[in-house]
Amino acid sequence: MAVTTSPTYDPPCRMPNGLQWFEDELYVMDQQTDQVYVMNTEGYVTRVIDTPTENGSGITVGGGFLWTASNGRTRFRDYRPSDTHIGWIYQLDLQSGAFVNRWRTPDGGGIHGLEWDDGKLWVTAFNPKAIHICDPSDDMKILETFEVPTERLHGLARDGDGIWCAHTTDQVIIKYGVESGEEVDRLVFGEDSPAPHGLSIRDGELWYSDAMMIGAGHDDPVRHGPEIGRITVV
Repeated sequence: MAVTTSPTYDPPCRMPNGLQWFEDELYVMDQQTDQVYVMNTEGYVTRVIDTPTENGSGITVGGGFLWTASNGRTRFRDYRPSDTHIGWIYQLDLQSGAFVNRWRTPDGGGIHGLEWDDGKLWVTAFNPKAIHICDPSDDMKILETFEVPTERLHGLARDGDGIWCAHTTDQVIIKYGVESGEEVDRLVFGEDSPAPHGLSIRDGELWYSDAMMIGAGHDDPVRHGPEIGRITVV
């Protein structure tokens, strides 16, 4: 299905690479600074959370914690003593961003997407291209793996009997069945549309963020700047 995108909030940062609606707040991961910006429903920043994340990408909230996708070596800020230059799943204090725990990614590489789902975490992987569901209460044990053919898995959003996954380079968002892993729906962005990085859902409506990644191996569309907005099926 074709979609239109509606920029809704002014991005609070240069690289809004991950999104998560939680209650009435939108959590935005900035890949440049690795800070999390918390916005209210009117689009205003209410607080900024410092995190130990490096090259931040996906973000989710659940179980009373903030979870971030630490995607390996940063190229956008100076190194910090806490940087390890490898992929991690971070569990952080929801208010302060302080370290609670961390786990290596399922494939040992980078990571783009995270989604909390009733005590479990959906996690994207590069090698092979897959979505895993993991159990953080059991040392992030992999419970199920769905390999997918489409490149560059990014933001995730759980919806009914499926989970939406943004595939940034192809500018599509695909819904996979949570029982089978098979594609059940596909949203196609137009030629002059943003490249979906972050993804979240609120009241049945999908939201996207475009971090506008240019260079360093990325070929996203050159646009006026980063975006945060809503997706409408046409």
